Amino acid sequence: MKIKNICCIGAGYVGGPTMAVIAQQCPDINVVVVDINEARIAAWNDADLNNLPIFEPGLDAIVKEARNRNLFFSTDVEKAITNAEMIFISVNTPTKTYGKGKGMAADLKYIELCARQIAKVAKQDKIIVEKSTLPVRTASAIKSILDNSGNKASFQILSNPEFLAEGTAVQDLLHPDRVLIGGDTSPEGEKAIQALVDVYAQWVPKNRILTTNVWSSELSKLTANAFLAQRVSSINAMSEICEKTGADVNEVAKAIGMDTRIGPKFLKASVGFGGSCFQKDILNLVYIAKSYGLDEVANYWEQVVLMNNHQKQRFSDHIVKTLYNTVSGKKITLLGWAFKKDTNDTRESAAIQVADNLLSEQAHVVVYDPKVASERIYADLEYLNTRLPEQNRQLLTVEKDPYKACKNAHAIAVLTEWDEFTTYNWQAIFDAMEKPAFVFDGRGILNQQEMEDIGFIYYKIGSQRPNFMQSN
Repeated sequence: MKIKNICCIGAGYVGGPTMAVIAQQCPDINVVVVDINEARIAAWNDADLNNLPIFEPGLDAIVKEARNRNLFFSTDVEKAITNAEMIFISVNTPTKTYGKGKGMAADLKYIELCARQIAKVAKQDKIIVEKSTLPVRTASAIKSILDNSGNKASFQILSNPEFLAEGTAVQDLLHPDRVLIGGDTSPEGEKAIQALVDVYAQWVPKNRILTTNVWSSELSKLTANAFLAQRVSSINAMSEICEKTGADVNEVAKAIGMDTRIGPKFLKASVGFGGSCFQKDILNLVYIAKSYGLDEVANYWEQVVLMNNHQKQRFSDHIVKTLYNTVSGKKITLLGWAFKKDTNDTRESAAIQVADNLLSEQAHVVVYDPKVASERIYADLEYLNTRLPEQNRQLLTVEKDPYKACKNAHAIAVLTEWDEFTTYNWQAIFDAMEKPAFVFDGRGILNQQEMEDIGFIYYKIGSQRPNFMQSN
């Protein structure tokens, strides 16, 4: 089966970049990305590539090359479904905020809406590719809806989970560790799998394309994120012990990372992990385990999330405690709002919870982030529903100039590891701050000796605190 037309439903963080790379690497395939969000599609079509809805290094060049050649962005969902032989579903699967499974299970309403729309529109056979992160056995629900469409079309369901790290998504797509494709073991299923293999094989070495049954593929995505998040929570747990004992978590991480059985990746202590996947996928895994009565398994994985929440809470608590047990009326500057550098994604960012905690202590919080818009920052706080929106806007200010953001601050907290933070004139920042001037480095990216030589009282996560801090 030769694929000539691909449709992707969902123009978000996964759908947009993935389809852009497929279009670039497969110029013989027509790729249409559709979304009902008109503003998002307009941004993808904007002549100014700086206005793309997603910031990823290298993405703008790929979009420029392929857009309007064989890459198109549209709100005409039905037309794209009709014309495509292969349809990727890449819509949001957030954690449920209502009903059974609230706070843990994945909300699959958008997946079901996609399946029903495909069932309504499709008159010819289609290959449906799950690109969204989904619970195990979601494919059977999608197939049930499609097979009862009444249009006499035949559908094959494939699972093709993404393993992208935001900030390096383009390189992850161009040079993936592996491409995982799960499908039915029937002859028709094997043909569908091969059709998708042939798409990726145009630029991915075949030994990196792994095929499995659909259930293994669905579970592998959740498992990968659970294991990565577990490493982050594990090193963050050790960071708290290091602060009490005099050990340095970076030295500990280097020592254990040199063990080839462990390896060095995801052993960087921080204020906590964020992003769209880690917490959501672990909670989904917890819910699946509980639904099968596997309480011990559920408790094990839930602890990874609890540790992450604890790390954010203790970081903000330490700021309050160090500033003489009160931050009321004090200016606290947060450098960074994105959950990691080189992305404008703020989902589950540690900065949101730290800011919310400080606002609850009546601090005047000022935020600077080089890529995150002010309205996104306010929207993130409003989603927590901790206080009225107008109160958030009274207590929190967003600045576009980092030096202005830091002026007259009592303390600075580094919450995203943006490279530019290491290049600032920290002497000038110190001179303009209230004294004593505190820096709380939640990412461990600044040079402690240099900061202390300037005169800062400097705290780096995972290192023993100076005597002054311990006494407060």
